[in-house]
Amino acid sequence: MAWDIEEVDGCAVVRMNTNKVNVQNDQFFADLHGAFDRLEAESADLPVVLTGHGDVFSAGIDFQYSFDIFGSGDEQTIRDWYRNYRETNLRIFRYPRPTVAAVNGHAIAGGLITALDCDFRIAARKPAKFGLNEVPIGIPMPAAYVEIIKYALGEQVGALTTLRGLLYSTEEAEKLGFFHEIVAPEELLPTAIAWAKCVGPDCNTAYAMSKTALQDSVMRQIEERTVALDALIGKGMSDPGNRRAQDRRRVEIMKNR
Repeated sequence: MAWDIEEVDGCAVVRMNTNKVNVQNDQFFADLHGAFDRLEAESADLPVVLTGHGDVFSAGIDFQYSFDIFGSGDEQTIRDWYRNYRETNLRIFRYPRPTVAAVNGHAIAGGLITALDCDFRIAARKPAKFGLNEVPIGIPMPAAYVEIIKYALGEQVGALTTLRGLLYSTEEAEKLGFFHEIVAPEELLPTAIAWAKCVGPDCNTAYAMSKTALQDSVMRQIEERTVALDALIGKGMSDPGNRRAQDRRRVEIMKNR
C-alpha cells in the first residue's frame, strides 16, 4: 500500500502505512522511495512531515524477515541488504526541504533512526518506548547510521544510546534530547507542521544549500567509512555470538505473538 500524502496548511504530511507497526522490510523501503518520488514530482516546494499511525511511529526492521538474511551466512546478501537500507535513510536525511518527524508513538531501532533522519523531531506526550537496541540483540550498528545518530544527537548521547542499547520512556528520551519538542497528542501534527514551515518557499534554496553544508562532513564520513567499515557488516553479522543473540530475539518475538 502506497503511503498517504496529504497537503495540510502548505505542508506535505506523509503517513507511513506499510503495515500495522511499520516494521521495515523491502516493502517498507519501496514505499518510502515511492513516497519521496511522489514528493519530488508533485510537491517539490513543500516541507515534509513524516508520521505513523496509532501508537507506533515505526517498530524498526522486520526481524523475522531480516534475521533470515542475517543468518544466511551470505556476506554479499547481507551487504546488499544494508546498502538498500542505507539508501532509504539517506533519502530522508538529504531531502532538500525541511523534514519533521511527528513521532506519534514507539520508535525503536531502525524506527528511531528514521526519525533521526529528519531535521526536527516532535513527539506526542504519551507512554512510548524509544531507543537503539541493535547491539544487545546481535546486530552491529553500521557506520553510516552511527554518523547520522551523532549528527542528530551529538557524540556523547549517540555513543550512550548505541552501545548500551536501552529503550527509554518518553520522559527519559526527552532528557537525552531525542526530540525538539514534546506536545499533547492532539497538538502533534499542528506543531510538526509549524516546525516544518520554518522558512517560506522563497527561501527553499537557502535552506537546501545550508542543509547540504551542515551535512557535508557527515556525508564525507559516510562515503569514506561505509567503504572501510560497512564492508565488514556481513562478517560481523555472521559471528556465532551475534547469531545466538539474534536467535534468542527471534524466540522472544514468537513468544509475544
